[in-house]
Amino acid sequence: MKKFFSNTIVKLLLGVIVGLVIGPYLTDSLLQIILSTRHILGQIILFLVPLIILGFVVSSIAKLDKGQTGIIGFSIIIAYLSSIGAGFFSSTLGFNIIPHLQIENNVETLKELPAMLFKLDIPPVFGVMTSLTLALMIGIGILWTESKPLERAFDSFKGIVLLLVNRVLVPVLPFYIMANFALLSYEGSIQSQLPVFLTVILIVIVAHFIWLGVLYTIAGIYSGKNPWEVIKHYPPAYLTAVGTMSSAASLGVALQSAHKSKVLKPEITNFTIPFFSNIHLCGSVLAEVFFVMTVSQVLYGTLPTLGTMILFVLLLGIFAIGAPGVPGGTVMASLGIIASVLGFDDAGIALTLTIFALQDSFGTACNITGDGALSLMVTKYSDK
Repeated sequence: MKKFFSNTIVKLLLGVIVGLVIGPYLTDSLLQIILSTRHILGQIILFLVPLIILGFVVSSIAKLDKGQTGIIGFSIIIAYLSSIGAGFFSSTLGFNIIPHLQIENNVETLKELPAMLFKLDIPPVFGVMTSLTLALMIGIGILWTESKPLERAFDSFKGIVLLLVNRVLVPVLPFYIMANFALLSYEGSIQSQLPVFLTVILIVIVAHFIWLGVLYTIAGIYSGKNPWEVIKHYPPAYLTAVGTMSSAASLGVALQSAHKSKVLKPEITNFTIPFFSNIHLCGSVLAEVFFVMTVSQVLYGTLPTLGTMILFVLLLGIFAIGAPGVPGGTVMASLGIIASVLGFDDAGIALTLTIFALQDSFGTACNITGDGALSLMVTKYSDK
C-alpha cells in the first residue's frame, strides 16, 4: 500500500481529487493560502526549467562520438523529424477534432479569484531560449575540444539537477496540482470537463498506433525490408514501457526485441536503441501537442493559432532532447515554451501536467517501439 501511494501518478491523481473536492468550500482565508501556494510552487518549477535544459542537453551532446558523426548525424535528423512529424500530425488532429468535442466555454460565468495578498517571485537565472542556446554552444564546444574536465563537470551538474528534480520538483508537483484544481473548482465547472479529458487521452493512444504505422511504413520503404520483421518482436518492449513508464527500465527488453529481428544488425542496434531512447520522443510530443490544444480550448476558450503551433512543435522537438531522465520528461523540459509561446498561466500548466501524466506510460511505449523503425533506417544508411 505504501508503494502504491508513493507512485507519482497516484500522488497527482490524489492532488486532482483533493483539489476538486475542497475547491467549492474555500473561504477567503483559505483562498489566499491556496493562491500564494500555487504562485510560489509555480515559481520554483519554472526556476528549475532552464537548469534542466542546461544540465541534460550539454551532457547529451558531449557524449557524442566525433568518429561516428555520419551515423550520429543521420540518427539525430530522423529522430527530430519523427518527433516534429508526430507533433504536426497531432496538431492537425487537434484542429480537426477538438472543435467537435463539445467543450463548453464558460469563462464569462466563472467566479472571480481575489487578488493575491502575499506574492514571492523567484525569477529564473536565464530564459528558456538562452538556456537552450547556451547548452548547444557549450555541448558542441566540449565535443570539438574533447574537454574531459568540462564533460565531467556537466555530468556532475546533470546529477545535481536530476537530484533537484527528484527531491524538489516531483515532491511539490502534487501540491501544485492540488492548488490549481482547487482554484479551478472554486471558479466553476472544471468537473464537467473531465469526460472530455478522458476522451482526449483515448484519442491520443489511438494516434500513437497510427504514427507507429506511419514510421514503420516509411522505414520499410526506405530500407527495402519488411518492417514486420522488426515490429513483431516489439510487444514485450511496448508492454514493459506501459508497465514501468520508463525508457531506461524498458531499454534491456527493447534491445532484446531488436536483436531478435533478422533485418537489424546487432552492431547498429547496440548504438541506436540506447541513443534513440534519449532523443526520440515521438509519442510524448504527439501527446503533449494534442493536450496543450485541448487545455487552451477548455481554459481560454480558443485554440492556438496555426503559426503558434508550428513554432511550438519545432521548439518542442528540440526541447525533448532535455527530457530523458526527468519524470514526465517531455512536458517538464518544455514548461518554458508552454508559458512563453502558448501563453499558459499556472492553471494551464498544471492541467497540462496532469493529463500528460495520466497517459505518460503509453507515450513512453510509443517512443520505445518507434525506435525499432528508426533503427531499420539507420541499418540501411550504414550499408551505404
